[in-house]
Amino acid sequence: MKKKLALMVMAAATLSAIAQQPVDYVNPIIGTNGMGHTFPGACTPFGAVQLSPDTDTIPHNVNGAYQKNAYEYCAGYQYRDKTIVGFSHTHLSGTGHSDLGDILLMPATGELKLNPGQAEHPDEGYRSRFTHATEKAAPGYYEVMLDDYGIKAQLTATQRVGIHKYTFPKGEDGHLILDLVQGIYNYDGKVLWANLRVENDTLLTGYRITNGWARTNYTYFAISLSQPIRDYGYKDLEKPKYNGFWRRFKQEKNFPEMTGRKIVAYFNFDTAEEPELVVKVALSAVSTEGAVKNLRAEASGKSFEQLAEAARADWNNELDHFEIEGTPDQKAMFYTSLYHTMINPSVYMDVDGAYRGLDHNIHQANGFTNYTIFSLWDTYRAEHPFLNLIKPERNGDMVASMIKHEQQSVHGMLPVWSLMGNENWCMSGYHAVSVLADAITKGVFSDVDEALAAMVSTSTVPYYEGVADYMKLGYVPLDKSATAASSTLEYAYDDWTIYQTAMKAGNKELAETYRKRALNYCNIYDTGTGFARPRYSDGSFKKEFDVLQTYGEGFIEGNSYNFSFHVPHDVFGMMELMGGEKAFVGKLDELFSMHLPEKYYEDNEDITEECLVGGYVHGNEPSHHVPYLYAWTSQPWKTQYWLREILNKMYRNDINGLGGNDDCGQMSAWYLFSVMGFYPVCPGTDQYVLGAPYLPCVKLKLPNGKTLEIKAPGASDKKRYVQSLKINGVVYDKMYVTHNDILQGGVWEFKMGSAPNKHRGLSAEDKPYSLTNGINYFSQLGKYIFLTGKK
Repeated sequence: MKKKLALMVMAAATLSAIAQQPVDYVNPIIGTNGMGHTFPGACTPFGAVQLSPDTDTIPHNVNGAYQKNAYEYCAGYQYRDKTIVGFSHTHLSGTGHSDLGDILLMPATGELKLNPGQAEHPDEGYRSRFTHATEKAAPGYYEVMLDDYGIKAQLTATQRVGIHKYTFPKGEDGHLILDLVQGIYNYDGKVLWANLRVENDTLLTGYRITNGWARTNYTYFAISLSQPIRDYGYKDLEKPKYNGFWRRFKQEKNFPEMTGRKIVAYFNFDTAEEPELVVKVALSAVSTEGAVKNLRAEASGKSFEQLAEAARADWNNELDHFEIEGTPDQKAMFYTSLYHTMINPSVYMDVDGAYRGLDHNIHQANGFTNYTIFSLWDTYRAEHPFLNLIKPERNGDMVASMIKHEQQSVHGMLPVWSLMGNENWCMSGYHAVSVLADAITKGVFSDVDEALAAMVSTSTVPYYEGVADYMKLGYVPLDKSATAASSTLEYAYDDWTIYQTAMKAGNKELAETYRKRALNYCNIYDTGTGFARPRYSDGSFKKEFDVLQTYGEGFIEGNSYNFSFHVPHDVFGMMELMGGEKAFVGKLDELFSMHLPEKYYEDNEDITEECLVGGYVHGNEPSHHVPYLYAWTSQPWKTQYWLREILNKMYRNDINGLGGNDDCGQMSAWYLFSVMGFYPVCPGTDQYVLGAPYLPCVKLKLPNGKTLEIKAPGASDKKRYVQSLKINGVVYDKMYVTHNDILQGGVWEFKMGSAPNKHRGLSAEDKPYSLTNGINYFSQLGKYIFLTGKK
């Protein structure tokens, strides 16, 4: 399988004579089956268009009843499928819930069919069989043969335009289907309205408005055709209840205006004479006029081949931040992960800076690029810190976009999960505050006062998921919220980031308020068991409590055993509540080595056995920092052991190679940090906690023009332990590095070995940041041994 995948990736590289550039190692097929929820189609870095094949159209629900297979189609594509329904222009990368799949096109020959048919009976509809032998996928490019029609389909993209090239069989006339009904997580009634105009014989414009995860999503489009339309028509699959005086026209054939809730249109061409048809589809959230502007600015006058080469060059420029040493599989995994960190968030404005805001008014982005798709419960942890490091200008614009979101919000809240100019309220916490604080701490965003105002407003909305009770009681009560315990832990960390920002703003009074709120996590620890446990409004803990159970225990997408470690801002304080260092290490050890009975995850879409290392759930985000927590203890070398186990199991060059949803780049950002040997356990500090390099050498070209070279000769499964570290020739024993340490560049030299060095990083000054010291571990040398030469 790996050889086959490598061939698929490399085949697309024939677009260019240049070989062995970073793009040549990217494998967009990784994670397209099972849990990864990635898509193989064409996009450009952070582009508004993600043009990709959809292999089925499973509805999210039928008459309100959830369809269990819908979850598998979050990205529209499953590698195991045998048919392609069509090519749509918007996709989410690696999410666990979904939407989009907007503006689906499908070329065809022969009998006209205006429904997609079923996978089991593809001949009933316009879908086509295909085989992976003809599939080619690479950054900015996708190709496949539609076997039922003998049509070769090639796709590429610019930031706002999807470009299709269809080569029809010789001597056959073809048609193009434009289905404005179909979409990802589709269901009856999702399309509120659609409109299509034939402006002339080579230009179409239109829009559709959908009611999905993005509650009111406007997608305007302009479609340029390389051949003139011979004739056309449409069908409205939902007969209108009122048609007014439009009834005087025969609208279903060669009538230039088509509108309705379930519109499927077709366009016939003389492909028998000219077999190539190039279709350019520009998108806008503002207007069809905006879509036409985007089309002209980005794709007008350029051939498919020129645009495909430009997309390849864009990706190569972005991926060129890194040079690595490793096996072909390791290179494929590394560069594919880097690729996945640069799909979402996505640009959400026209070429002239106009964009649709959260208030659904049209705004002008002055001095910044507006973005959408902020999966913040996932991406605050590593994706945004990773962008702070390698793409600070983009992340600064993302922060500016989040602040505009808050200013346009009738609730006065920063985004929780921002999607296409909508708030979808998915997951918990108010983690945009973490992204703002981290960008400020690392010098990526400078308007501290504006950011702080948005953070305070967000954290004081009383009707948002238990916030009023949280502010009053110091915790979210279980009788008021099903996610009471996890929300309390998340709010406490978020409040710490506001404390940090208030300190930078010089507002000590406000800082003290949020410092106290940052300690609210203490209120839900049951010191008898050493685990976080939800409480009721009367102060009592939940009885009959199971620390391994995900459902009904007060946590969101996780159990108490994993979530109890979610105090990244005060690890020593958490350690004390768990019973001290010995008990803390014991809990970590047990988490990684236990067998988690199947009953705890068998009914959970987000967690499968492949996502687990013992009871540690890597396939979902709340645990991502946990392997690094050994750095605060007397056994930091255990981080080095477990990281390699996780990297080997969860990230493989295979269609099933991701041990969980990639979640808009979060899983991939975790991988990239961990391969380099450090991780932002607590975004909002300037620190990255050290693990161990995974590869013999990684070179990072920094945005300031400097280069960081991380050398670890012999790094392998056997030699996974750090014996020593020199930074620019100077011995370095701390368990963390700072953002400035990285930006200085130079050479980090790790000496690796097959046995741990149990003497490094054990003094108090070697330990990473913690808000409090908990109990004074470093003076109680009779109880805790942090090797200083004495016991």
